[in-house]
Amino acid sequence: MKKHHAGLALAVFCGVAAVVFIIYRWRTSGFDWKQFADTIRRADLCWLAVSIVLILATYAGRALRWEVMLRPLTNQARMLPVLSATCIGFAAVVLFGRAGEPVRPFLISRKTGVPFTGQVAAWVVERILDLLMVLVIFGIALTQVSHSAVRPSPRVETILQAAGGIAGVSGLIAFALLIGLRQFHGSVQKRLLEALAFLPERATERVEKFLAAFGEGMTSTRSAAFAFELLIYTAAEWAVIVGAFYYLLHAVPATAGLSLADAVIVLGFVSLGSIVQIPGVGGGIQIVTVLVLTQFYGIALEAASGIALLWWIVGFVTIVPIGLILAFHEGIKWRSLRHIDPADSL
Repeated sequence: MKKHHAGLALAVFCGVAAVVFIIYRWRTSGFDWKQFADTIRRADLCWLAVSIVLILATYAGRALRWEVMLRPLTNQARMLPVLSATCIGFAAVVLFGRAGEPVRPFLISRKTGVPFTGQVAAWVVERILDLLMVLVIFGIALTQVSHSAVRPSPRVETILQAAGGIAGVSGLIAFALLIGLRQFHGSVQKRLLEALAFLPERATERVEKFLAAFGEGMTSTRSAAFAFELLIYTAAEWAVIVGAFYYLLHAVPATAGLSLADAVIVLGFVSLGSIVQIPGVGGGIQIVTVLVLTQFYGIALEAASGIALLWWIVGFVTIVPIGLILAFHEGIKWRSLRHIDPADSL
């Protein structure tokens, strides 16, 4: 718990420091709201439309990947119900922040008749796969700096070196977690239950049920064929995300000249910034986008802020109306989704 609190405190400190830095830049540079508005107004609508189409396609990719994780558990895995739950779930994340994360596994569990805890396990696998792909993109980005428009100063070089080290360590940890979770069954569960033997009988039964469902949800990772399919879908999904981000940068005059390598560099940093999510706002995505574009590429603060807002809208907000329509069509009440309790399924 102390380590968890220390990590949370560090993340909050870094977030606050970044916000203070941007506010400082706004005040000292004399933020030009007209230039900010012009950045958005002058964006090429055709390229923005391409970016939006690609982003919406990634939700279908996510649904296909989740369907792979459902196959060993049920023959009720169908693309359309999983896609509907995916759209509603991501809309909930935008509206509620991290409190909306359980919505997708909950809805998929309800639609397919599999245990909710097992779908939480599938969500964990998905997040690890995404993290691994983000780190791969970030590593590729660091190798492409010499071929990009970035002209690193000594400070920027230090940041890149530190970021590369952090990405490498995080990648090893994520890979170790994925391998460890593959072994989460049989003797591992038995040892955990033996270690928790001091708990009351009712609590032990609930824990045993949770571990059994969670282990069942990890079934897809134990098959080499399923694991390979998951990796293929993950790589394809992130290739589409890179394309969407590239076309968004291409839509804005200030960044229209940036190459695909530059798009990968910016997206690598932005993806790490997406770890921080504020309900209805987004959080670290906008901050990191502004910092990278201004510090690495010399883009004006106003233009960088406009691009950050556009990416948040294209990358995240576009799914909200679709999620709301689907939820209304299925008769889902948003108030009940906001207070999903995993314990209710045990």
